[in-house]
Amino acid sequence: METRLRELMQAVVGDPPHRVTATAVRRQVVRRRTREAAGILATVFVAVVGVTAAVRVFGAAPGPAVHQRPPASTVYLLYAHGFVRPGLTPGGLLPISTATNTPGRPIHVGFPGAAVLTPDGKTVYVATGYTVTPISTATNTPGKPIHVQGTPPFGVAINPDGKTVYVSGSFSGTLTPVSTVTNTAGKPIHVASSGAIAFTPDGKTAYVVNSQESPGTVTPISTAANRPGKPIHVGPLRPDAIAIAPDGKTVYVLGSHTVTPISTADNRPGKPISTGQMPTAIAIAPDGTTVYVANADSGTVTPIRTATGTTERSIKVGRGPAAIAIKP
Repeated sequence: METRLRELMQAVVGDPPHRVTATAVRRQVVRRRTREAAGILATVFVAVVGVTAAVRVFGAAPGPAVHQRPPASTVYLLYAHGFVRPGLTPGGLLPISTATNTPGRPIHVGFPGAAVLTPDGKTVYVATGYTVTPISTATNTPGKPIHVQGTPPFGVAINPDGKTVYVSGSFSGTLTPVSTVTNTAGKPIHVASSGAIAFTPDGKTAYVVNSQESPGTVTPISTAANRPGKPIHVGPLRPDAIAIAPDGKTVYVLGSHTVTPISTADNRPGKPISTGQMPTAIAIAPDGTTVYVANADSGTVTPIRTATGTTERSIKVGRGPAAIAIKP
């Protein structure tokens, strides 16, 4: 497991921005827990924080392209107690300097479920149970926890304008908006069952995966009014991860064996595209021409041409790929 952790960290410590899907990594950890049944107390997430650059992580909508490596950056590793290093109790974040590859002082926030970084790189918001905790990246100091509805936190995303963090409670069927200006929670938005979240580049619409629903659906939400629209059916199986094309015209939803495109113009789903066995992560090339899907059981990555909705020959990478990051 420690070897896998190092591999995940190496995969994202490169030129920003990196988009690491929290859902994909969480699924891989759950799979390992189930197979090993050893009570491993670990939730593995990695965020690359460029303190001087706008970097997006954990499935947030793509922001302005960053083509230069920031002069200082930090990897934030979310951990459960006692896993990464003996004595790390309770759970929280472990900052790691990419300049020296050395860990800093642990930031204790409780058992973390998901996290997101503000576009200016100044704050990390970490969801832990019924709360979201803001952490200053300048001092690595946690602020006052913000109570949100729904647990456990399944997805956290931030509007491209940086003003609102949305936290989904996987079993409560709610999406709670949190103001980054006042660090206060707004009225929960009720959906079927909230999961992964993605924003259109203009920030006007958030698409939320209803991860507990079968047949699978995705709910569009107007961010201006925080009002949910009609759920969009995306197939017979429960959806998981989600990504939006850079031009904002198409949403791609990852199911158990397929990827379903959705037109943002009319919210109509297209024909599902077959992938490998148990897809765990999805990422879109910056030019929008290709969608890449990691398939855990197949040990492959499937390229999908967005212009035609057709797949190309899968790339063999070894069993269990859990996340994808694409260079600018």
